[in-house]
Amino acid sequence: MSEVFLRVFKLEKPELPVPELTADAVLLETGMDSLGFASLIMELELELGFDPFSSSAEPYYPNTFGELVAYYEANSGNSG
Repeated sequence: MSEVFLRVFKLEKPELPVPELTADAVLLETGMDSLGFASLIMELELELGFDPFSSSAEPYYPNTFGELVAYYEANSGNSG
């Protein structure tokens, strides 16, 4: 998942230094804006075959990269 994040980041924010992605990395502090996050979710859906946010009954907003990864992992069996 970090590879997809970094690929999207470089496309969306080429003028910014690439952030260090750790589980504790705060997503809002990476430099990616809302359009970048939308692009990230779209790329992840293409790569992984599902979007856990669209199938969730409750909205969820991960704060850290680790929370984002954990959300995808926890919802991977709920696709389709």
